[in-house]
Amino acid sequence: MVETTLIILKPDAVQRQLMGRIIARFEDKGLQVVGAKLMRITEDLAGKHYAEHEGKPFYAGLVKFMTSNPVLVLAIRGDEAIEVCRRLLGKTNGIEADPGTIRGDFGLSKGYNLVHGSDSAKSAKRELELFFTKDEIHTYEQTVGAWITE
Repeated sequence: MVETTLIILKPDAVQRQLMGRIIARFEDKGLQVVGAKLMRITEDLAGKHYAEHEGKPFYAGLVKFMTSNPVLVLAIRGDEAIEVCRRLLGKTNGIEADPGTIRGDFGLSKGYNLVHGSDSAKSAKRELELFFTKDEIHTYEQTVGAWITE
């Protein structure tokens, strides 16, 4: 099933100049970037995005981190995109993440874990609506798609 999911390249990924290398991982897998924007997340937007974590001990630090510098927000589309992206990201803690995953190859921390990815179809819908207008997510044919899945 074709899905669209939200991926955020967090401030540490932007600061470390890993954006191109991380986007390449999704494209190399056969996924399609259908929306992208470099932005500074406001405290209000961070609060809405991480509402489920409000009141937890790490919440204030997470909001401070996510609003500290620009992020690259992506809408990624493809077959089973949510699960595929989650597997590409790897475990949250870079030390525990498998080699070959984004966090496994580039991360050494649980807090500075480079990327966020929606964890379900419900989350993806809600998160995409927070970061993109309908006009900012595009549909376009990739002729290479016929060579990725049968």
